Amino acid sequence: MAGHHHHHVDPEAGDGRVFWAVVVNLVLTVAQIIGGILSGSLALIADAIHNFSDAISLIIAFFARKIARRDATGDMTFGYGRAEIVAALINYTTLIVIGLYLAYEAILRFFNPADVDGWIVVIIAGIALAVDLVTALLTFSLSKNSMNIRAAFLHNVADALGSVAVIFAGTLILLYDWRLIDPAVTLLIAGYILWMSFAEIGPVIRILMLGSPPDIETKTIIDNIAAIKGIANVHHLHLWQMQEHENALEAHIALKKGEWENADIIKESVKSMLVENFDIHHSTLELECSNHTCKKPNIIGHTKS
Repeated sequence: MAGHHHHHVDPEAGDGRVFWAVVVNLVLTVAQIIGGILSGSLALIADAIHNFSDAISLIIAFFARKIARRDATGDMTFGYGRAEIVAALINYTTLIVIGLYLAYEAILRFFNPADVDGWIVVIIAGIALAVDLVTALLTFSLSKNSMNIRAAFLHNVADALGSVAVIFAGTLILLYDWRLIDPAVTLLIAGYILWMSFAEIGPVIRILMLGSPPDIETKTIIDNIAAIKGIANVHHLHLWQMQEHENALEAHIALKKGEWENADIIKESVKSMLVENFDIHHSTLELECSNHTCKKPNIIGHTKS
């Protein structure tokens, strides 16, 4: 979409918040696992496993942020910015695996209900919810500008909802001895994890597959370039996301007859338009004179031989 601009944050900001979020989640994981074993609650253990994945996701996100700040090298000429995208992919993939595992365990528990100590479940889940809320506060503002941190943040949101569900299950067990509510709540937690993960993993895969930015129409860019005075046509165009907030474009631009002497002015016009209309600062343009244009080129992508 024309006129779309991203607001960047200080890349160093938030490291301390991510670090402390990791610490509190690791402490909570140990408490939940002990509580789950003592109480016999699968839902509490499920919440603990998911909470441990929160801690791991935050650790991955923390180091990915560090790696992403490295400068480009001869081996990594585009730099390390996509380390955060890879981290997001790892985190969402682990969430999907966790969700499937919890669903499997919950189904087995339906056929073999276990005794559950409701008081331990409610107390531990209550503590877990408090920690989840603290972690969410530590990472919320960072999640708005980073796909990497957003993946970790959504891990935590899912876990907070899981804690609420576990408290609900523990209360029903205390009041009515409904043991089947434990695997039922586990299934709900697993379902939410899977729904959220599949919804969020798509944009991550799109970036890694060199897909175009979802908020920019490729045809609109082509039309805007072709409308600049002196340009005959645009072809061999590639538009992709280098990172979450950095788009790139390369294209061949054929000039009209007699316009070669204005090539530099035309190129600068195209580059300025890309920055102003589409916030694309990284563009590589190959200009062709009217006598030496590509033969039967593809408008998008290279012509296959």
